[in-house]
Amino acid sequence: MDLKLNTAEMDAAFAQLSLRLTDFTGVMQDIGELMIESTKQNFVDGTDPDGKAWAPKSQATLDAYAGRNESVSVRPLIGPSKSLSTTIFARHDATSVSWGSNMIYAAVMQFGAQAGEFGATIGRDKNGREFFVSTPWGNIPARPFIGVGPEDLTAITETISDWLERADEGG
Repeated sequence: MDLKLNTAEMDAAFAQLSLRLTDFTGVMQDIGELMIESTKQNFVDGTDPDGKAWAPKSQATLDAYAGRNESVSVRPLIGPSKSLSTTIFARHDATSVSWGSNMIYAAVMQFGAQAGEFGATIGRDKNGREFFVSTPWGNIPARPFIGVGPEDLTAITETISDWLERADEGG
């Protein structure tokens, strides 16, 4: 006795499953959106991705803002423009996702820097006299705002599981 199967429907289902398991564009986009929100929450909480509090702003930093008549939050990484905390973006493709900020100083805030690590620039006092200013002018402690903490790992795992479930269901 011969048994013949029409595999066209099954072949199509396998092709769809294969596509879903090789093209991760949708899940990468979802993970990117999760990490944007998580990173923004780090600014609200004043913590790194693992929940550790950032070093506070130094009195010298607060005094510098006051000297320029700028009001500024005492919260770390929140300056007058709030640019760093509002410029978090993600990029994704079929196999990866990355997120961060395009602010020129983002890496220094993430990793920290020692006074003068980037050399010096010429400044001018109120009388127009030139003087050298170390860049940065003081030590900046690392305040990691980008990363994957334990809660993020759980959320990413759940997102992947949801995608696998939908792929398994053919949706």
